[in-house]
Amino acid sequence: MKLLGHSAIVTGGASGLGEATARALAAQGVRIAIFDLNPEKGQAVASAVDGVFCEVDVTNEASVDAGFAKARQAIGQERMLVTCAGRGNTFKTASRSRETGQISHFPIDAFEKVVQINLVGTFRCIAKSAAGMLTLEPLQDGERGVIVTTASIAAEDGQPGQAAYASSKAGIVGLTLPVARDLMGSGVRINCILPGIFDTPLFATAKPELRTALEASVPFPKRMGHATEYASLALEICRNCYINGESIRLDGALRLGPR
Repeated sequence: MKLLGHSAIVTGGASGLGEATARALAAQGVRIAIFDLNPEKGQAVASAVDGVFCEVDVTNEASVDAGFAKARQAIGQERMLVTCAGRGNTFKTASRSRETGQISHFPIDAFEKVVQINLVGTFRCIAKSAAGMLTLEPLQDGERGVIVTTASIAAEDGQPGQAAYASSKAGIVGLTLPVARDLMGSGVRINCILPGIFDTPLFATAKPELRTALEASVPFPKRMGHATEYASLALEICRNCYINGESIRLDGALRLGPR
């Protein structure tokens, strides 16, 4: 797909991987809509890329519908969707406190919240965007649009305390091929990126010793990934019509052990 002149929606586009992708797409002449819950940061990014900001909660059907309506009115029907909205938490499935001996388990509402944002929220945006893409005239090769989702290497190498995060990200990987097959007759592609350890706002307040240890764990290059490297892969997926139904690790060959 030639990117120039088309439209894209980026969820979680106010910061981190989403922001980098929105900026990279805009630099290629793509009209941008940002979906995010942070109006201050989201509006700042939208202004920087001459796009539109839509305050969207991906767990809320009405909010997502309103976001798509606002975006499409401003920039037209999107041919690209990049889903970066997500969150995590850390709780052991069940554990005993060393101090008190008290036994506790993963709070079920906290588990459900992460799954609703990461997995259900991602699929909600996929389904609604794909339906919109079907209204478009096909381009070369019969392509109508492309969707890029964001999982994590935790989908395959989940760590202690990551039951909710890892399973929700594994769900995003798991829906990639069936959705690609659902849409194969419609000219809409979908692919998934599994980032490793990236230098995003999540690590902005991390202690220097933690950052050093994380960087040392990456085989090569021994550093955190840059958000621009994620954006570069997202753009190549959008451009390359033959990449479809794939889940691609972007992690410097990192494989996470059990601790």
